[in-house]
Amino acid sequence: MASDDKQPLITNIYTADPSAHVFNGKLYIYPSHDRETDIKFNDNGDQYDMVDYHVFSLSSIDGPVTDHGVALTATDVPWVSKQMWAPDAATKNGKYYLYFPARDSEGVFRIGVAVGDKPEGPFTPQPAPIKGSYSIDPASFVDDDGQGYLYFGGIWGGQLQHWAEGKFNIELHRETGEPTEGPALMPCVAKLTDDMLEFKEPVQAVPILDENGEPIAASDHDRRFFEAAWMHKYNGKYYFSYSTGDTHYLCYAIGDSPLGPFTYGGRILEPVKGWTTHHSICEFQGKWYLFHHDASLSGGVDHLRCVKARELFYDSEGKIHTTPQ
Repeated sequence: MASDDKQPLITNIYTADPSAHVFNGKLYIYPSHDRETDIKFNDNGDQYDMVDYHVFSLSSIDGPVTDHGVALTATDVPWVSKQMWAPDAATKNGKYYLYFPARDSEGVFRIGVAVGDKPEGPFTPQPAPIKGSYSIDPASFVDDDGQGYLYFGGIWGGQLQHWAEGKFNIELHRETGEPTEGPALMPCVAKLTDDMLEFKEPVQAVPILDENGEPIAASDHDRRFFEAAWMHKYNGKYYFSYSTGDTHYLCYAIGDSPLGPFTYGGRILEPVKGWTTHHSICEFQGKWYLFHHDASLSGGVDHLRCVKARELFYDSEGKIHTTPQ
Protein backbone atom coordinates (compact mmCIF):
# COMPACT_ATOMS: atom_id res chain seq x y z
CA MET A 1 0.00 0.00 0.00
CA ALA A 2 1.13 3.53 -0.67
CA SER A 3 2.17 5.74 2.20
CA ASP A 4 1.08 9.34 2.76
CA ASP A 5 3.85 11.88 3.33
CA LYS A 6 1.55 14.32 5.14
CA GLN A 7 2.25 14.78 8.84
CA PRO A 8 -0.39 13.72 11.40
CA LEU A 9 -2.58 16.51 12.73
CA ILE A 10 -2.89 14.87 16.14
CA THR A 11 0.05 13.19 17.87
CA ASN A 12 -0.74 13.19 21.60
CA ILE A 13 -3.08 10.21 21.27
CA TYR A 14 -3.95 7.75 18.51
CA THR A 15 -6.96 8.86 16.50
CA ALA A 16 -8.89 7.61 13.48
CA ASP A 17 -12.10 8.03 11.49
CA PRO A 18 -12.04 11.86 11.57
CA SER A 19 -15.32 13.70 11.14
CA ALA A 20 -14.56 17.35 10.45
CA HIS A 21 -16.95 20.30 10.68
CA VAL A 22 -16.67 24.06 10.85
CA PHE A 23 -18.55 25.50 13.81
CA ASN A 24 -18.33 29.19 14.82
CA GLY A 25 -15.45 29.77 12.41
CA LYS A 26 -13.26 27.01 13.84
CA LEU A 27 -12.52 23.57 12.48
CA TYR A 28 -13.59 20.77 14.83
CA ILE A 29 -12.54 17.16 14.41
CA TYR A 30 -14.48 14.32 16.01
CA PRO A 31 -12.38 11.14 15.67
CA SER A 32 -12.48 7.73 17.25
CA HIS A 33 -9.80 7.11 19.88
CA ASP A 34 -7.52 4.14 19.28
CA ARG A 35 -5.86 2.57 22.28
CA GLU A 36 -3.34 -0.20 22.82
CA THR A 37 -4.75 -3.71 23.14
CA ASP A 38 -3.56 -7.31 23.03
CA ILE A 39 -6.57 -8.35 20.95
CA LYS A 40 -5.36 -9.95 17.72
CA PHE A 41 -6.32 -8.56 14.32
CA ASN A 42 -9.46 -10.13 12.85
CA ASP A 43 -12.07 -9.25 10.23
CA ASN A 44 -14.62 -8.56 12.99
CA GLY A 45 -12.54 -5.57 14.09
CA ASP A 46 -12.23 -6.69 17.72
CA GLN A 47 -8.79 -5.05 17.86
CA TYR A 48 -10.49 -1.65 17.67
CA ASP A 49 -11.28 -1.56 21.38
CA MET A 50 -12.39 2.04 21.84
CA VAL A 51 -14.01 3.49 24.96
CA ASP A 52 -14.24 7.29 24.61
CA TYR A 53 -14.17 10.34 22.36
CA HIS A 54 -11.95 13.42 22.37
CA VAL A 55 -12.81 16.59 20.41
CA PHE A 56 -10.09 18.62 18.68
CA SER A 57 -10.17 22.11 17.18
CA LEU A 58 -8.00 24.30 14.95
CA SER A 59 -8.20 27.98 14.08
CA SER A 60 -6.26 27.37 10.85
CA ILE A 61 -5.38 24.21 8.97
CA ASP A 62 -1.67 24.64 9.75
CA GLY A 63 -2.16 26.02 13.24
CA PRO A 64 -1.90 24.33 16.62
CA VAL A 65 -4.44 21.65 17.50
CA THR A 66 -6.36 21.91 20.77
CA ASP A 67 -7.39 18.69 22.49
CA HIS A 68 -10.53 19.50 24.45
CA GLY A 69 -10.28 16.25 26.35
CA VAL A 70 -12.83 13.49 26.81
CA ALA A 71 -16.25 14.58 25.61
CA LEU A 72 -18.04 11.26 26.11
CA THR A 73 -17.05 7.87 27.49
CA ALA A 74 -18.65 4.42 27.43
CA THR A 75 -19.36 4.53 31.15
CA ASP A 76 -21.58 7.59 30.52
CA VAL A 77 -23.96 5.62 28.29
CA PRO A 78 -26.27 3.09 29.98
CA TRP A 79 -26.82 0.85 26.95
CA VAL A 80 -23.20 0.58 25.75
CA SER A 81 -21.24 -2.61 26.42
CA LYS A 82 -18.10 -1.87 24.35
CA GLN A 83 -16.54 -0.54 21.13
CA MET A 84 -17.51 3.09 20.69
CA TRP A 85 -16.41 3.34 17.08
CA ALA A 86 -16.38 6.18 14.51
CA PRO A 87 -18.57 9.18 15.55
CA ASP A 88 -19.89 12.30 13.85
CA ALA A 89 -21.35 15.61 14.97
CA ALA A 90 -23.91 18.17 13.83
CA THR A 91 -25.48 21.41 15.01
CA LYS A 92 -29.04 22.64 14.85
CA ASN A 93 -31.28 24.85 16.99
CA GLY A 94 -28.29 26.11 18.97
CA LYS A 95 -27.35 22.63 20.18
CA TYR A 96 -24.59 20.21 19.16
CA TYR A 97 -25.19 16.53 18.58
CA LEU A 98 -22.65 13.71 18.77
CA TYR A 99 -23.68 10.52 16.97
CA PHE A 100 -21.82 7.33 17.83
CA PRO A 101 -22.07 3.56 17.30
CA ALA A 102 -21.47 0.97 20.00
CA ARG A 103 -22.39 -2.57 20.90
CA ASP A 104 -25.35 -3.02 23.21
CA SER A 105 -25.61 -5.69 25.92
CA GLU A 106 -26.37 -8.33 23.28
CA GLY A 107 -23.33 -7.43 21.17
CA VAL A 108 -25.40 -5.75 18.46
CA PHE A 109 -24.21 -2.40 17.10
CA ARG A 110 -26.65 0.46 17.58
CA ILE A 111 -26.30 4.22 17.14
CA GLY A 112 -26.64 6.66 19.99
CA VAL A 113 -26.78 10.43 20.22
CA ALA A 114 -25.53 12.81 22.88
CA VAL A 115 -26.30 16.52 23.19
CA GLY A 116 -24.06 19.44 24.17
CA ASP A 117 -24.16 23.21 24.38
CA LYS A 118 -20.72 23.67 22.79
CA PRO A 119 -18.98 22.01 19.82
CA GLU A 120 -16.34 20.53 22.12
CA GLY A 121 -18.89 19.14 24.56
CA PRO A 122 -19.23 17.73 27.09
CA PHE A 123 -22.11 15.72 25.66
CA THR A 124 -25.00 14.19 27.58
CA PRO A 125 -26.18 10.93 26.01
CA GLN A 126 -29.76 9.91 25.48
CA PRO A 127 -30.54 6.90 27.70
CA ALA A 128 -31.26 4.56 24.78
CA PRO A 129 -29.99 4.22 21.21
CA ILE A 130 -31.92 5.81 18.36
CA LYS A 131 -34.99 3.67 17.68
CA GLY A 132 -34.55 1.68 14.48
CA SER A 133 -30.79 2.29 14.34
CA TYR A 134 -28.19 -0.38 13.68
CA SER A 135 -24.71 -1.01 12.30
CA ILE A 136 -21.88 1.57 12.47
CA ASP A 137 -20.33 4.77 11.10
CA PRO A 138 -23.06 7.38 11.53
CA ALA A 139 -22.60 10.48 9.37
CA SER A 140 -24.88 13.43 10.00
CA PHE A 141 -25.84 16.03 7.41
CA VAL A 142 -28.07 19.08 7.81
CA ASP A 143 -29.23 20.43 4.45
CA ASP A 144 -29.79 24.08 3.58
CA ASP A 145 -33.50 23.73 4.40
CA GLY A 146 -32.69 22.58 7.95
CA GLN A 147 -33.62 18.94 7.41
CA GLY A 148 -31.20 16.59 9.15
CA TYR A 149 -30.16 13.18 7.83
CA LEU A 150 -28.20 10.33 9.32
CA TYR A 151 -26.26 7.96 7.06
CA PHE A 152 -24.77 4.77 8.45
CA GLY A 153 -23.68 1.20 7.75
CA GLY A 154 -20.67 -1.05 7.63
CA ILE A 155 -20.32 -4.66 6.56
CA TRP A 156 -18.31 -7.51 8.11
CA GLY A 157 -17.65 -6.33 11.70
CA GLY A 158 -20.16 -3.54 11.18
CA GLN A 159 -22.98 -6.12 10.98
CA LEU A 160 -24.91 -4.48 8.13
CA GLN A 161 -25.02 -7.85 6.34
CA HIS A 162 -26.98 -9.33 9.25
CA TRP A 163 -29.93 -6.96 8.86
CA ALA A 164 -33.03 -7.44 6.73
CA GLU A 165 -36.38 -5.66 7.06
CA GLY A 166 -35.28 -4.03 10.28
CA LYS A 167 -34.35 -7.27 12.02
CA PHE A 168 -30.98 -8.65 13.09
CA ASN A 169 -30.19 -12.19 11.91
CA ILE A 170 -26.68 -13.42 12.73
CA GLU A 171 -27.04 -16.25 10.21
CA LEU A 172 -27.62 -13.89 7.29
CA HIS A 173 -24.42 -13.82 5.18
CA ARG A 174 -22.57 -15.31 8.13
CA GLU A 175 -20.20 -17.36 6.01
CA THR A 176 -19.37 -14.79 3.32
CA GLY A 177 -19.58 -11.57 5.33
CA GLU A 178 -21.60 -9.92 2.55
CA PRO A 179 -23.50 -10.86 -0.61
CA THR A 180 -21.31 -12.35 -3.33
CA GLU A 181 -23.77 -12.08 -6.24
CA GLY A 182 -26.26 -9.48 -7.42
CA PRO A 183 -26.28 -5.91 -6.13
CA ALA A 184 -23.94 -4.92 -3.32
CA LEU A 185 -25.24 -4.05 0.11
CA MET A 186 -26.04 -0.36 0.14
CA PRO A 187 -25.54 2.11 3.00
CA CYS A 188 -28.52 3.35 4.98
CA VAL A 189 -30.09 6.76 5.54
CA ALA A 190 -32.96 8.17 7.55
CA LYS A 191 -34.35 11.66 7.97
CA LEU A 192 -33.98 12.98 11.52
CA THR A 193 -36.71 14.58 13.61
CA ASP A 194 -36.46 18.32 14.17
CA ASP A 195 -34.82 17.76 17.57
CA MET A 196 -32.17 15.55 15.85
CA LEU A 197 -32.72 12.73 18.36
CA GLU A 198 -34.77 10.15 16.45
CA PHE A 199 -35.57 8.96 12.95
CA LYS A 200 -38.43 10.85 11.35
CA GLU A 201 -39.08 8.15 8.75
CA PRO A 202 -38.13 4.50 8.26
CA VAL A 203 -34.55 3.71 7.32
CA GLN A 204 -33.96 3.32 3.58
CA ALA A 205 -31.09 2.18 1.38
CA VAL A 206 -28.83 4.70 -0.34
CA PRO A 207 -28.61 3.65 -4.03
CA ILE A 208 -25.10 3.82 -5.52
CA LEU A 209 -25.25 3.26 -9.28
CA ASP A 210 -22.68 2.58 -11.98
CA GLU A 211 -22.27 4.50 -15.22
CA ASN A 212 -25.14 2.49 -16.75
CA GLY A 213 -27.57 3.35 -13.97
CA GLU A 214 -27.37 -0.12 -12.43
CA PRO A 215 -26.64 -0.74 -8.73
CA ILE A 216 -22.96 -1.36 -8.02
CA ALA A 217 -22.46 -5.13 -8.01
CA ALA A 218 -21.50 -7.13 -4.93
CA SER A 219 -18.53 -8.54 -6.84
CA ASP A 220 -17.20 -5.04 -7.65
CA HIS A 221 -14.97 -4.66 -4.59
CA ASP A 222 -13.18 -1.67 -6.10
CA ARG A 223 -16.39 0.38 -6.08
CA ARG A 224 -18.92 -1.20 -3.74
CA PHE A 225 -19.80 0.32 -0.36
CA PHE A 226 -18.11 -1.20 2.68
CA GLU A 227 -18.25 1.46 5.43
CA ALA A 228 -17.44 5.10 6.29
CA ALA A 229 -20.41 7.01 4.83
CA TRP A 230 -20.00 10.76 4.40
CA MET A 231 -22.17 13.43 2.81
CA HIS A 232 -21.22 16.90 1.64
CA LYS A 233 -22.67 19.41 -0.79
CA TYR A 234 -20.83 21.28 -3.53
CA ASN A 235 -22.34 23.59 -6.16
CA GLY A 236 -25.83 22.28 -5.49
CA LYS A 237 -24.86 18.63 -5.91
CA TYR A 238 -24.78 16.00 -3.17
CA TYR A 239 -21.59 13.98 -2.79
CA PHE A 240 -21.82 10.64 -1.03
CA SER A 241 -18.36 9.26 -0.24
CA TYR A 242 -17.34 6.00 1.37
CA SER A 243 -14.69 3.33 1.86
CA THR A 244 -14.48 0.17 -0.22
CA GLY A 245 -13.04 -1.70 2.76
CA ASP A 246 -10.97 -4.70 1.71
CA THR A 247 -9.69 -2.92 -1.43
CA HIS A 248 -8.77 0.18 0.64
CA TYR A 249 -10.08 2.95 -1.63
CA LEU A 250 -12.05 6.06 -0.77
CA CYS A 251 -14.68 6.64 -3.46
CA TYR A 252 -17.48 9.09 -4.13
CA ALA A 253 -20.77 9.24 -6.00
CA ILE A 254 -22.84 12.28 -7.02
CA GLY A 255 -26.59 12.88 -6.85
CA ASP A 256 -29.30 15.52 -6.96
CA SER A 257 -30.92 14.59 -3.64
CA PRO A 258 -29.54 13.72 -0.19
CA LEU A 259 -31.47 10.45 -0.50
CA GLY A 260 -29.92 9.58 -3.85
CA PRO A 261 -29.63 7.87 -6.18
CA PHE A 262 -25.90 8.56 -6.50
CA THR A 263 -23.82 7.80 -9.58
CA TYR A 264 -20.28 6.59 -9.02
CA GLY A 265 -17.78 9.38 -9.67
CA GLY A 266 -14.34 7.99 -8.92
CA ARG A 267 -11.69 7.60 -6.24
CA ILE A 268 -10.61 10.24 -3.76
CA LEU A 269 -7.77 8.36 -2.07
CA GLU A 270 -5.60 5.39 -2.91
CA PRO A 271 -4.67 2.84 -0.22
CA VAL A 272 -2.67 4.13 2.74
CA LYS A 273 -0.64 2.44 5.48
CA GLY A 274 -3.04 0.51 7.72
CA TRP A 275 -6.03 -1.72 7.02
CA THR A 276 -8.90 0.75 7.23
CA THR A 277 -9.76 3.95 5.37
CA HIS A 278 -12.31 6.33 6.89
CA HIS A 279 -12.68 10.02 6.17
CA SER A 280 -14.63 13.25 6.01
CA ILE A 281 -14.72 16.18 3.55
CA CYS A 282 -15.11 19.74 4.73
CA GLU A 283 -14.72 23.31 3.44
CA PHE A 284 -12.60 25.50 5.71
CA GLN A 285 -11.48 29.07 5.10
CA GLY A 286 -12.28 28.90 1.39
CA LYS A 287 -10.60 25.58 0.64
CA TRP A 288 -11.83 21.99 0.61
CA TYR A 289 -10.05 19.31 2.62
CA LEU A 290 -10.08 15.55 2.93
CA PHE A 291 -9.54 14.29 6.46
CA HIS A 292 -8.52 10.65 6.75
CA HIS A 293 -6.20 8.42 8.74
CA ASP A 294 -3.36 5.97 8.35
CA ALA A 295 -1.08 4.01 10.69
CA SER A 296 2.14 5.94 10.07
CA LEU A 297 2.41 7.38 13.60
CA SER A 298 2.55 3.89 15.12
CA GLY A 299 4.84 2.51 12.44
CA GLY A 300 2.08 0.54 10.77
CA VAL A 301 0.19 -0.93 13.73
CA ASP A 302 -3.26 -1.49 12.24
CA HIS A 303 -5.33 -0.39 15.23
CA LEU A 304 -3.15 2.59 16.27
CA ARG A 305 -3.84 5.27 13.70
CA CYS A 306 -3.44 9.01 13.16
CA VAL A 307 -5.53 11.72 11.51
CA LYS A 308 -4.24 13.55 8.43
CA ALA A 309 -5.54 16.21 6.05
CA ARG A 310 -4.96 17.08 2.40
CA GLU A 311 -6.52 19.64 0.11
CA LEU A 312 -9.12 18.61 -2.46
CA PHE A 313 -9.94 20.24 -5.79
CA TYR A 314 -12.95 20.17 -8.14
CA ASP A 315 -12.82 20.38 -11.90
CA SER A 316 -15.36 22.11 -14.15
CA GLU A 317 -17.53 18.98 -14.19
CA GLY A 318 -17.59 18.68 -10.41
CA LYS A 319 -15.20 15.74 -10.25
CA ILE A 320 -12.94 15.53 -7.19
CA HIS A 321 -9.14 15.52 -7.47
CA THR A 322 -6.23 15.60 -5.04
CA THR A 323 -4.18 17.94 -7.25
CA PRO A 324 -5.17 21.30 -8.79
CA GLN A 325 -6.94 21.08 -12.15
